[in-house]
Amino acid sequence: MEEEIQEEEREVLHSIYEGDSAFKQLTPTTFQYKYGEDNDMKSFLLEISWGTTYPSERPIINMNTFYNKHLVQEVKDKVVQHVEAEIDQWLGCAMTYTLFQSVQEHYTELVSAQPDSVVDLNSQTNQLKITDEHQQLEETTKKPKKEHLTKAQKRRQWNKADGKGEKPRGWDWVDIVKHLSQTGPKQES
Repeated sequence: MEEEIQEEEREVLHSIYEGDSAFKQLTPTTFQYKYGEDNDMKSFLLEISWGTTYPSERPIINMNTFYNKHLVQEVKDKVVQHVEAEIDQWLGCAMTYTLFQSVQEHYTELVSAQPDSVVDLNSQTNQLKITDEHQQLEETTKKPKKEHLTKAQKRRQWNKADGKGEKPRGWDWVDIVKHLSQTGPKQES
C-alpha cells in the first residue's frame, strides 16, 4: 500500500517540478529543494527522505548538507521545527509537496536570523581571534635567539652519533633498492 502511494507521489512531484532547477530527486525516496538565489547567504537546501512506511511514518528532514554550511544553527533549527510542525498536520497523507510549499511561503521569516553577508557572520569570531592573538603576542614577547652554525659545525654534529660515540641504529644496513639496482635481475640462460 505504502509503495503505491510513494510511487504516485513521486510521479506527482515530477509533474509539478518538471523544469524547476531548484528541485532534485537524489534517490527514489530522497528529494531536495533549494530556496533563495545562488551565492546568497540566505539560500538553503531542504532535504526530505521517506522511510519504508511513508506516509504513515514521519519523513526525515535534513538541513546538514554541504550547501548549508554557511547557515547559522538558529536558522537550521527554525526550518526543521517549522517542517516538523507541518508533518504533524499531514501525517498519513502524501506531504512532500506541501512541506516544500510551506517552507517557500514562510521563507522570509525562517531566514530572518541569517546575516546578510559573511562579514556579519564572522564578526563575532573575528573579535575572538583578535583578542586571542593579542594575548599570545603578550605571552611570547621575546623568543631566544637561535644559534647559527657553520656548515662544518653542522657536519661535525651530524657525524657524531651520540654521547657514547656509538653510531645510530641501522647506520650499516644495506639499502635494498640501491643494492638491487646495482646487481640487476638474474639472467636466464
